[in-house]
Amino acid sequence: MVDGAVNLGTASSPRPLVPTAFAFAARSHVPFRRAIVTSGPAAPARERREDAPTGPVPAARPLPSLQRALPARIFTPFKESRETPTMSAPRITFLEGQAGQGAALARIAARVRSRLASPDCAALRAARRPLFTGIGASYAALAVPVQQLRTAGVVAQRVLASEIEAGTAGFDTDCLIAVSQGGRSCETIAAFRRAAPGITRTALLNVLASPLGALAGLTVDLGGEPDSQASTVGYTGTVVALDLVAGAIAGRERDPWGEIAGQAAAVHRQAAEAVAGLRGRGARCAAADAVAAGASRASAEEGALLLREVARMPAAACATRNYLHGAMESAGNTLHLVLGDGREIALARSLAAAGHLTLLLTTTPAQPSQSLSVIRLPEVPDAVRAVLEAVALQELAAQLGAERGVPAGSCAFAHEDTKQGGPGPAGSQAAAYAPASEAARAPSP
Repeated sequence: MVDGAVNLGTASSPRPLVPTAFAFAARSHVPFRRAIVTSGPAAPARERREDAPTGPVPAARPLPSLQRALPARIFTPFKESRETPTMSAPRITFLEGQAGQGAALARIAARVRSRLASPDCAALRAARRPLFTGIGASYAALAVPVQQLRTAGVVAQRVLASEIEAGTAGFDTDCLIAVSQGGRSCETIAAFRRAAPGITRTALLNVLASPLGALAGLTVDLGGEPDSQASTVGYTGTVVALDLVAGAIAGRERDPWGEIAGQAAAVHRQAAEAVAGLRGRGARCAAADAVAAGASRASAEEGALLLREVARMPAAACATRNYLHGAMESAGNTLHLVLGDGREIALARSLAAAGHLTLLLTTTPAQPSQSLSVIRLPEVPDAVRAVLEAVALQELAAQLGAERGVPAGSCAFAHEDTKQGGPGPAGSQAAAYAPASEAARAPSP
């Protein structure tokens, strides 16, 4: 049930006695009101958000005479669905997240840098076989620290939280690092609960007061930065924090985040111009492929997710070498996002030469063509590059979403079993994608 939603049955099948009972349920009898509204099927037309309490709820019981007159099940005590009091980061729009991203990343870097230097993070710094876990965008971000640590000679791996819900048996690890921006992802919480004894449990969060944070032995947080429904700052800030965690484990003396605010702003400006030139044709593509290697695999996975969430475009991510082994054969009316400086250059050129719309993100000079657009990235360490790639892909998703007529901040599905406590705060509308134009059609390229 959404907070404050009132269920009075349906027009054809009203709930017996509910209207009478509801009249007696004054605002001070909120536990009683909550019991009433759970007594029948949902009736969206009768939902009223104004019935949500706005302040502390005093302990109160329904009138004894009314309690005798109504079915006992109406008076079942209300039970809070969350085990731990939680907070939520302020919600902003996707465009607001893009606009304030550079400054937010600088704040996050300073906060996490200070936290990791504290004495109580000694166990995290001493980890030698870290296992990173998360779900969704959090899982995508984990490609960055894994690449960083392996390059430094530290054994590291990432695994979907859903794959270790039954425990960490079979994984040689001394530190489980779980990532969840809101700290409410059910799969990640389950993985923490079933981690083998003796493993350091570290939670990397944006919202510290959360179920995952309550289970952690150590916490590293982004400071509750405001984030958008389809994550902007939350995702890129997580990548910054994960790089700093990897640097602390590897014993790195300095980090590369001093210029991130200016770097992010510059790439955003360039991306806005590049994407504007392809958005019309791009919005008519039937699907998208995102291809990358190394730490940039995080960007490919996040880019595919953004296109699904923001532009409602089917999209998939693939490792570069694996894409060459058959996956690219389905290229048709497809938007191709290619990220990299090696084999990716030739891949992008071959796709564009065959007439397939391609966007290349690279540090290497590359000449655009009719089907090839290029975003030139600065020469920066891999983790910084992954953040800048995400900034560019956010702009792509935003412009394609607008071109395809997708309502900003909307979602097509709401799940009751992916976040502890149910769906997050209201603020995004659930709306199926119904394009107002021919933008979603799939003509030949």
